[in-house]
Amino acid sequence: MTAETKQALTVFQAKRWYQDRLLLAGVIIVGTSIFLSIFGYIIAPYDPGTPVGPISHAPSREFWFGTDSSGLDVFSRVITAPRIDVTLSVSAALLSGAIGTLIGLGTGFYEGRFSSLVMRISDVLQAFPIFILAMVLVALTGRNLVNLIFALTFLYTPIFVRLTRTEVLTQKTRTYVEAARATGNSEWKIALKHVLPNSLTPSLIQLSVTVGFGILLTAGLSFIGAGVRPPTPEWGLMIATSAPRLILGEWWASLFPGIAVSLTVFGFASLGNALERRVGNQ
Repeated sequence: MTAETKQALTVFQAKRWYQDRLLLAGVIIVGTSIFLSIFGYIIAPYDPGTPVGPISHAPSREFWFGTDSSGLDVFSRVITAPRIDVTLSVSAALLSGAIGTLIGLGTGFYEGRFSSLVMRISDVLQAFPIFILAMVLVALTGRNLVNLIFALTFLYTPIFVRLTRTEVLTQKTRTYVEAARATGNSEWKIALKHVLPNSLTPSLIQLSVTVGFGILLTAGLSFIGAGVRPPTPEWGLMIATSAPRLILGEWWASLFPGIAVSLTVFGFASLGNALERRVGNQ
């Protein structure tokens, strides 16, 4: 084995090690966030919406993450917040993925004026800053969970439309499509039974990334007062209400929710990135 071959093998093994660790980190963080979104209220030591101690109490044995300016236990609020952030983002990602995939399938398989019109509308929506557009949608529809899910679904659907349409345009020229036509299958049957399953990979990978972006967007909207209403345990809202007290040295009430947001977004992004690399290497 030559030196160049050994070096190439070492680089390949290092990349594979990195990808495996990235995938593992993503799975652990995503699994933990989903677990907390389901069981967070059960394992929380205190009611996240009820004052349980002195206000602005520093982290201690009794209050692991301290209490905020209202006497609410920060640890209990951090581990129950995924019920809002994660559930909302996953719901929006699944809805936008389903809607966008079907629209992308139709516009990719049946090209024409309607397909071009849909893509132009998609381009216009994606041209707007997503955060500004989310603020407008929430302001028009109202601040509640259903409207937040609707806003995120509306914003992320164009991404899945374009991803699916691009893949469908490639898949429909493959020989298996011609073979399906030759056997007498209808166009819709070919699209749904043959083309769609082979066009899902990019959208499935995008789902994980979209959930991460959804969590970040939800927290951002709550931070500026356009998301959920207090005293709902939500990471962005916790940061917003506690940030002004940083100048008083009360760092814990905003630091721990910030870490939770960062880790969760990193986990979903890492999972999507690792899956994309694995698919690309196949």
